Amino acid sequence: MTQTRAHQPGGTAGSPPGSAADLRHRAESAASRFPPLLVRAQQLAGSVLLGEHGRRRAGMGDDFWQYRPVQAGDSRRMIDHRRSAKGDQQFVREREWQIAQTVHLWVDQGASMRFASTPALPEKIDRARLLGLAASVMMLRAGERVGLTGGRLPPRRGNAQILRLADAFSLNDEDDYAPPEDRAMQPQARVLFLSDFLGPFAPLEQALAKAADRGVHGVLMQVLDPAEEEFPFDGRTIFESVGGGVRHETLKAGALKQRYLDRLAERRDALDQLCRAAGWRLGTHHTGDSAQAALMWLFQAMERSGS
Repeated sequence: MTQTRAHQPGGTAGSPPGSAADLRHRAESAASRFPPLLVRAQQLAGSVLLGEHGRRRAGMGDDFWQYRPVQAGDSRRMIDHRRSAKGDQQFVREREWQIAQTVHLWVDQGASMRFASTPALPEKIDRARLLGLAASVMMLRAGERVGLTGGRLPPRRGNAQILRLADAFSLNDEDDYAPPEDRAMQPQARVLFLSDFLGPFAPLEQALAKAADRGVHGVLMQVLDPAEEEFPFDGRTIFESVGGGVRHETLKAGALKQRYLDRLAERRDALDQLCRAAGWRLGTHHTGDSAQAALMWLFQAMERSGS
């Protein structure tokens, strides 16, 4: 969809990645440039993340998780005899799943994401960056290795990676629609794509096809402004893309509403079918809705995508 008005924020673009020698300088630069984003992401993650670990899944590890009744296929060595002695049923002592996983992110930085229908709403790119960074905080706290698709920022652990991610999210793409980056996805990793997904469909199909070939599963989170769902335009309206590449003037915007809504429904159905075929999950978030609820769904969906 093209928009009636675009607001493009100012600010200095982040420095391109350099050698390891200037990593500290870039990290400090990111921290000074993005304190609001970093603080909001940390607070948002803290409001959702409970306990030391974001996940609770049985597997290899040292921390006790739960007792469960013995099942077919369990060996006798797995039985916890102290717990089982308290009753007539035998129990297995399960431990928390602590194998660090690899997570790749792609946050759409195309011009179409720099849109907000009213000053009271955040731009789509601001909400996508917030959710991506907050999800990264949660996954890093859970012991994951987190990085970007494309190989520009390889997955790593630790708090310093949060600063690197914030730095990477400062870069804007001047094209109206940025294609998803599908390079350097590690086999069996998980992937999170945040975008409005309103651009050309073929690059997204290609990205998920490559992911499926590598055994990679993940989540698509479609971030939309409420006006892009409701199409509240009528009468004389000038539609112009944020990047300025598309412009259309009409005297009867209301006559376009049903056709637009039909096209939006077709796109969402295509996204749903693509995710089903690739074994991914699809979510939709509106910038007027709670970021906390979106992050909670997103984190849970990412957890399920690895199972």
